[in-house]
Amino acid sequence: MSKTSHLPGRAEHQWAWQRAAACRGLGTEVFFHPEGERGESRVKRERAAKAVCDRCPVRVQCLQHAVSVAEPYGVWGGRTVSERAPSTGTEAAAA
Repeated sequence: MSKTSHLPGRAEHQWAWQRAAACRGLGTEVFFHPEGERGESRVKRERAAKAVCDRCPVRVQCLQHAVSVAEPYGVWGGRTVSERAPSTGTEAAAA
């Protein structure tokens, strides 16, 4: 039998917020773009995803998760990948 004493303990509590998510049960196609999606199709899908996030009781936890793990895909917590990207400060300098 394998020794498991070196493994971390249970971690369900770290994901419990997902049970209350407004997106639970919806298809991933709302939040993750299909290959090659561009332009107005992408804008419409992202708006639809953000509308779900706007009414979500765990939006903050979702966004915090996406930022903390540098989630490279999809709309999380009402933000797209580019909206979650760390600011380089060039935006502030240009203003």
